[in-house]
Amino acid sequence: MDASTPKDRAAITCVVADDHPPILDCLVRFLDDAGFTVLGTAPDGARALDAVTELQPVVLIADVRMPKLDGLELAREVVKTSSATGVLLYSGVSDSGLASDALDAGARGFALKDAPLDDLARAIDTVASGAIWVDPVLAASLASSRRTDVRKALSERERQVLRMLAKGGSYAEIGSSLFLSPDTVRAHAQRAMTKLGARTRTEAVAVALRDGLVA
Repeated sequence: MDASTPKDRAAITCVVADDHPPILDCLVRFLDDAGFTVLGTAPDGARALDAVTELQPVVLIADVRMPKLDGLELAREVVKTSSATGVLLYSGVSDSGLASDALDAGARGFALKDAPLDDLARAIDTVASGAIWVDPVLAASLASSRRTDVRKALSERERQVLRMLAKGGSYAEIGSSLFLSPDTVRAHAQRAMTKLGARTRTEAVAVALRDGLVA
């Protein structure tokens, strides 16, 4: 897993959104203690989107159930308006279906509120690195269910990007070959990772090769 070490965490800027003040305060204190940089907080999804737009954090940690915009709607908006920010949804509901919906909405992570806080720190590190995090309690069942129709789910462009990543191409090299920007190539790779239930692009390539999705 590509994750930042604790000494790098000051560079991982965060916005935290939750409509329960005690949880919000607890999260901010924990993130400060763990070495992350908290740029701002929000009590609802709409203000969270405003904060992300203004502050451009590396990671947005957001509750799934919030007023005005829920976490899934918020993830979709952040992907459209601030694609450099990774969305980590934080839920009290242990539901692989909800985790799958979160990834489909564009979130890069799904963490559980009843998991140890150290898991939350690892989730933030992972999302900040550009990889995908799903709570270990849900990961196995999620990966299994998401691969059922993955051959149909992968777009031709996503297959193309995975094929070129398998040959060692960088985002910049692939973008030049396909007449796309590196950020667009990265977005295709992220969507493929999500669909494959992979946490890193290397894992996504390995799964795609193993399952015969790319040649």
